[in-house]
Amino acid sequence: MTTRSSDGFGTRAVHAGQEPAPGSGAIMTPIYQTSTYVQEAVGKPRGGYEYARVTNPTRSALEANLASLEGGSFGAAFASGLAAIEAVVKTTLSAGDHVVCGANVYGGTERMFRTVWSRFGVEFTFVDSSDLDAVRAAVTPGTRLVHVETPTNPTMALCDLAACADVAHEAGALLSVDNTFATPFLQRPLESGADLVVHSTTKYLNGHSDVIGGAVVTDSEEIAEGLYYQQKSTGGVPGPMDCWLVLRGTKTLHVRMKAHCANGRRVAEYLVGHPAISTVHYPGLASHPQHELAKRQMRDFGGMLSVETGSAERARALVGATRLFALAESLGGVESLISVPAAMTHASVPEERRRQIGVTPGLVRLSVGVEDSEDLLADLEEALSVLQA
Repeated sequence: MTTRSSDGFGTRAVHAGQEPAPGSGAIMTPIYQTSTYVQEAVGKPRGGYEYARVTNPTRSALEANLASLEGGSFGAAFASGLAAIEAVVKTTLSAGDHVVCGANVYGGTERMFRTVWSRFGVEFTFVDSSDLDAVRAAVTPGTRLVHVETPTNPTMALCDLAACADVAHEAGALLSVDNTFATPFLQRPLESGADLVVHSTTKYLNGHSDVIGGAVVTDSEEIAEGLYYQQKSTGGVPGPMDCWLVLRGTKTLHVRMKAHCANGRRVAEYLVGHPAISTVHYPGLASHPQHELAKRQMRDFGGMLSVETGSAERARALVGATRLFALAESLGGVESLISVPAAMTHASVPEERRRQIGVTPGLVRLSVGVEDSEDLLADLEEALSVLQA
């Protein structure tokens, strides 16, 4: 079952990093639910496994699988997406270093940078990552990392990855890309020059809303060694069951993403021009200001979109009236979710910054699942009628 780099995405999703279990031949990777391993002799572990915080066979399979899907050489799994981003900070930065960060990133990322790591002497400048001139202008002699999301959460703006990589590398910095929304099925940032790719594996990679996890993929052996050192030294690693759940999820990623994309497109097209909605943010729409970049940079346009309702009251009315779109944080599961970012995922972002990046009180984010599209449209039609009453 050894895969090759020339194998198709679906083949690698099902097989990469996984071999039949030794002894039994079980085709599914076992859940190695163990904290330690019997060694052959003092200081001589079997197969390199000595303590489960450092390495675990289930985790190793997941890391190899994710690296293959992103087209990278090394993968490192963590206990959450935020833990993965924190590992990037701890691996690549020291006190006094400077980071240029996309202003419109996940609220938890912004909060961690602003309230945690800034206390330890790391400096951050938040800019619109869709504006390359703004990214370039924010770079200082101390810049060591540029961190972006594309598409952004939740306004679905895009960053030109190849151009941003050039800006970062000209400054002697690394480019880190949060690829959670797009997944490696839709875009692979390493191919555009990124140095690190970050995921919340909680989302599309797992796809079933039943685990919390994160991962980093890189082509750099030096960076990878730093990430593995963080796993060993700070311990923010996932358990074997969590790894197994994500590994189960990646096997169907290519199938699920096609359904997410198809449904996302239908929902976006339905909402465009709806009298209760003023704006639809979805890169697959010709009206999206970066639609051409999306066509060049992405394989398809995903299942995430956001809409402007006009006020906090209208947003709350909409999300309270849906039946299939469940009011919940998170995204990327097979079920459709709906949320109000200003009051939920981005509530910790200062109000002035939320206003600057377009996270208005009336913005509603939709994670479109894989249900029958006609049912999803009917659910939205009924809910939107509340706003027109």
